[in-house]
Amino acid sequence: MNNEPISSNSQTDWQRLDAMTDEDIDLSDCPEITPELFAKAVVKRGLPVAKNKAQVTLRIDSDVLEWFKSQGRGYQTQINALLRAYMEAHE
Repeated sequence: MNNEPISSNSQTDWQRLDAMTDEDIDLSDCPEITPELFAKAVVKRGLPVAKNKAQVTLRIDSDVLEWFKSQGRGYQTQINALLRAYMEAHE
């Protein structure tokens, strides 16, 4: 990762951040990462595609489709992951 600022007038105090220890970081507003939380994570890229997928034609509302497409690459995988999470929650 390149630590050089994108612009020449960075307002980040890099020296102060570099001097901080883990104990100095306030994590009070971050949720605890539990195995259950990890299990519900949605992986968008990086894992091999499952070979047991079937191609289907699915009719959904156009605004729903546009929203998923606006999320960027991998929107079909995201839809699949959300459907899987729903299925597993209702088994």
